[in-house]
Amino acid sequence: MKNEYRRFRKKILLRAFAGFVLASAVWYGVFSLAAQSVLGTMIAETAVQMLVCVKGMTYKDAEELFKSMVADNKLCLGLLGCVVSAAALFVITANRMAAYLSNISSALDQVEHEPEEPVVLPEELLPLTGQLEELKGELLRREKEAAVSEQKKNELVAYLAHDLRTPLTSVVAYLTMLENQPDMETSERAKYTHIALEKALRLEELINEFFDITKFNLQDFVLEKQEMDLSIFLEQIADENYAMLQKKGMTCAVDAQEGLMIKGDPDKLARVFENLLGNAVAYGSENTRILIQARGGHGRTTRRTTIVFTNEGPQIPQKKLEMIFERFYRADDSRSSKTGGSGLGLAIAKQVVELHGGTITAASDRKNTRFIVTFPAVGQENKNLTAGR
Repeated sequence: MKNEYRRFRKKILLRAFAGFVLASAVWYGVFSLAAQSVLGTMIAETAVQMLVCVKGMTYKDAEELFKSMVADNKLCLGLLGCVVSAAALFVITANRMAAYLSNISSALDQVEHEPEEPVVLPEELLPLTGQLEELKGELLRREKEAAVSEQKKNELVAYLAHDLRTPLTSVVAYLTMLENQPDMETSERAKYTHIALEKALRLEELINEFFDITKFNLQDFVLEKQEMDLSIFLEQIADENYAMLQKKGMTCAVDAQEGLMIKGDPDKLARVFENLLGNAVAYGSENTRILIQARGGHGRTTRRTTIVFTNEGPQIPQKKLEMIFERFYRADDSRSSKTGGSGLGLAIAKQVVELHGGTITAASDRKNTRFIVTFPAVGQENKNLTAGR
């Protein structure tokens, strides 16, 4: 593209130089002819008559004076002609450039307000036409993505608002019953208190999801990296989520290479792994095992650390698998499902992983679903981020 603009600039300069040379040559030719037959021209005759009238000279003296004036100032008159030619050429070139700028301004306005119409510019601006078409396509794509994202967010807010009513109604109902029946048996009271607590906890989860929705576009992730022992870190994640696993009779096994180090932000990586584990629990089959594997390895250009979360459960269709990391997307379309979150967990996980210079992908078959996370090994983070720019 830079070469195209260099050619365009060269073409403008060559045109300006050729115009200047041509105008100067024309002026010089006209001036020479006029100088050779100065008395035979209307200008010469008029000048001689003016000298006769103003100075009171005879026609012959006026004619001789005019001839000497022309002969003595031939160089000055020639230079004057060149200056006039250059000025005229500057005006023409400036008008041409102004026309180009006007065309570009109109094209930009068209891209903004009439993106469906093709961009039309002069042939000289053909490289810019291609760039504006690409820009128009990118703007349309982003506009569609924003519209889809906004629609998904609005639908999800409506779903969550609907879901908020159910646990809130239950909490109010059970607490009202407990208050109105002070003589209720201890076992019954404990039972209804436990149910009310579960509903309140579910309500807390939904409120937290609302916060995630509002914060996702506003928060800027700032990483505070430090070296971490990945095997110990994953064991801690599994232990801390024991209660969540127990609800579905599931277990979690960690098979991590000992002494496997990565450099990252512990708090944000904890959220990534908790989201992946929570996703495996939510969509995995009851009474099955979740396997977390971590290995270090060598790629073609750099060393990588790979973490794989594997759960047993229904296959995720390929179409949904391609969208699973999008904001506000939920693989479970049921709005009343207990597993239906805000659809931000995996999107945030992807953002955090990429900020660490890593990648996250998903694969699913009839038996297992796997989420694969890769990070640069210690000492490779800056190299990867630089190479990706």
